[in-house]
Amino acid sequence: MKLICTQENLTLGLFTTSHISSKTTNLPILNNILLQAEKNTIKLMATNLEIGISCSIRGKIEKEGSYTIQGKLLSDYIGLLPREKIELELFEDKNTSNSYLQVQCNNYSTKIKGISAHEYPLIPRIEKKNPYLCGIQDLYKAISQVIFAVSLNEARPEISGIFMNFTENSLILASTDSFRLTEKNISVKLNNSSKIEQKIIVPSRTLQEVQRILNSIKDDTEIETLKNIEIYISENQILFVIGNIEIVSRLIEGQYPDYKQIIPQKFSTTIEVITSEFIKAIKTSSLFSRSGIYDVLLKFSTEKNEIVIMSSNTMVGENRSTLSAKVSGKDNEIVLNFKYLLDGLQNINSEEVIMEVIDGSSPCIVKPKDAQDYMYIIMPIKQ
Repeated sequence: MKLICTQENLTLGLFTTSHISSKTTNLPILNNILLQAEKNTIKLMATNLEIGISCSIRGKIEKEGSYTIQGKLLSDYIGLLPREKIELELFEDKNTSNSYLQVQCNNYSTKIKGISAHEYPLIPRIEKKNPYLCGIQDLYKAISQVIFAVSLNEARPEISGIFMNFTENSLILASTDSFRLTEKNISVKLNNSSKIEQKIIVPSRTLQEVQRILNSIKDDTEIETLKNIEIYISENQILFVIGNIEIVSRLIEGQYPDYKQIIPQKFSTTIEVITSEFIKAIKTSSLFSRSGIYDVLLKFSTEKNEIVIMSSNTMVGENRSTLSAKVSGKDNEIVLNFKYLLDGLQNINSEEVIMEVIDGSSPCIVKPKDAQDYMYIIMPIKQ
């Protein structure tokens, strides 16, 4: 194998793929990325047996071949080289079965030992047929607005991932850890398919990788060129295609909880408040909440059109903040985990939020005032 490519292209490919290389002693080859040069394409691939990522980069192939090399080591080394052309060549000693990759760039030259590509795990392939098309920025924002509420408890694997409900025109993403719930709705397009609606559970780690890669696409020209992300679904796999990058992952088996049943339909009190002021007041009260409980008391007054936010800690002191708001319905109060409340407020891209409350023992809803595509539900702390 012998190839030549620019430092920028190789750095991009390594940034995309080497991130999921596992640090495992049981299967050392998972620390490596697969470098493949064939059919006029240079491809870098990595897998941790649950997620597979591949990235095609431009370059000149002088001799086809493939080899695996430590992802972090190669990424760190290439990142330090000047922005010039880099030559990579594989040398093999048939007598000793030893092999190494020689990397040359200007005055820099190194030899890095790796493992034969024949030992690398197979990355699943999904038939690219009938994709769902989704805006890159839409999906990035949607993932950001739901991923923080995923359960970290592996005992219930079905809620350790994000629920994705695809229809002909929309994609609903939902997550819960039993204490709070998020739901986000975005638009998708579907090319001709007999199976319009699909409900799946995607591991949160997979969507974190998708989010990381989408976040790296910051150039407006690049976003305009790519426009959409393609999503393909098979029986137990999902494939995200972002230009020359592909992310394939297993799906989580099981039935996602019917969360629609817990969404309140009627409320006693509705509050409209400026998001930034609400966040600041909650952060102020959080300094005096009880450690490990993280409780803040919110009182809503219809007569005064205000929110009183209170917290008390016998070891530290107490706090009381008053915030102007539009309060309709009846006077009410609720105790919430301030961390959960802030998670929701900081992911609502709206100048004002609406909070809907039944009473102190029922879940409440927080949502943007100017949009109907996002909802955040929090269970109260019962006194």
